[in-house]
Amino acid sequence: MTSISRRQALFAAAALPFASALARPVGAQETMQGSGFAPWNRFKLGAFEVTTLLAGTRAGDKPQETFGTNATPDDFAALSAANFIPADRTQTFFTPTVVNTGAEIVLFDTGLAAEGTLAALTAAGMTPDMVDVVVLTHMHGDHIGGLMGADGVTPTFANARYVTGATEHNYWAGAANEGFDKNVKPLNDRITFLDTNGSVASGITGMDAFGHTPGHMIYQIESDGQRLAITADTANHYVWSLQKPDWEVRFDADKPAAAATRKSVFGMIAADRIPFIGYHMPFPGIGFVEAKDDGFRYVPASYQLMLNG
Repeated sequence: MTSISRRQALFAAAALPFASALARPVGAQETMQGSGFAPWNRFKLGAFEVTTLLAGTRAGDKPQETFGTNATPDDFAALSAANFIPADRTQTFFTPTVVNTGAEIVLFDTGLAAEGTLAALTAAGMTPDMVDVVVLTHMHGDHIGGLMGADGVTPTFANARYVTGATEHNYWAGAANEGFDKNVKPLNDRITFLDTNGSVASGITGMDAFGHTPGHMIYQIESDGQRLAITADTANHYVWSLQKPDWEVRFDADKPAAAATRKSVFGMIAADRIPFIGYHMPFPGIGFVEAKDDGFRYVPASYQLMLNG
């Protein structure tokens, strides 16, 4: 009987994958799976649980026409190159946020349509009937588009009450806007209207951040001394809108006011060194900012919030 040494056995085992590869038919091809990642991310904030949902993402061309309308092409290209992103293409993310306070489940914004938000919500282990409160940061279509189901008349979140800024609602109520009339107006009798510093629930407070829309609001979340800001569309891109807060964004209704709000809000976040969730930041949408030069350097969250438990 032939004996095999331990070293020979190890070499034989190591060679098996190569033998398998050599045995495959010439020209065999593996099926590509496509890029992607989980459509939700979750972390603890004190006693709260926070989940970001990827309701959708899409690529776009000619980003300067959206994110730097008053920048020169050379300046836009230089800043893009310095941050390893193309100047002629962009990727936009749509990220609603769920805050579970232990007493209520609060959803911030609803995506372009119900399908994307519900798919991410389901993947995260939740159902629409579990949502107690829906907060609308503002009335643009990519934030209110998921309020109604596929039939256009049935509320997606049947058990929820709704909260939005009074200034924002009053503006759109008089704007003859199809999206508002279809998605928000049918829910009017279930909406609570906030002014700045108004409370959504214990530990969740609204704050005026006008400019992107006439009544755009952000929200401060606090539990057990830990804080988080939900900044909605205060900054629409992690490089172009943060490093250059004076660069004008096509979708900002009042561009000077939006720029002033960016500086004020992110100046506060940088000074307090708290994390924030931006609706259009690269998913999972969570990061920090450092004041730098005339703007802010975005630092994506890595493992910091995982340490909260």
